[in-house]
Amino acid sequence: MTDQGKAADVQFNVDPDAPIFVISVAAQLAGMHPQTLRQYDRLGLVTPGRSAGRGRRYSARDVASLREVQRLSQEEGVNLAGIKRILELEYENRALQGRLDALLEELRLTQAKLRSSGRVFAAEPGGDIVAVPPGRRPRRPVTSTALVVWRPGR
Repeated sequence: MTDQGKAADVQFNVDPDAPIFVISVAAQLAGMHPQTLRQYDRLGLVTPGRSAGRGRRYSARDVASLREVQRLSQEEGVNLAGIKRILELEYENRALQGRLDALLEELRLTQAKLRSSGRVFAAEPGGDIVAVPPGRRPRRPVTSTALVVWRPGR
């Protein structure tokens, strides 16, 4: 194996959102011209970070997005406005999935807490919420034993 082949096997633990690539490197990684990246930035298809000198810095996630833009454009024939909408929906979907995951975790913790507390809550016939021991039902109201006579027409 050559030295170049060995270098390709090295794995780096880098935050995928870290803005580390200058525009020329990001363009090369995405298989595009740097001017195309500038245009996509102006259109809002990708929003790179900025260095202290205001130069664009692209993350690995940005490069993956650029590749997806290129694929949608060239292979699927989607125009840039359509691509922008697709990317917005994918971002929204990721945010919603993250929120769902957080809510499911909160529900799991709440259920575990309720199970460990040994208390169960139930609604009484009158609508009040009461704590009852596990496996029990709320008390039923005492029913009257009075006899009511009904006569039609009076």
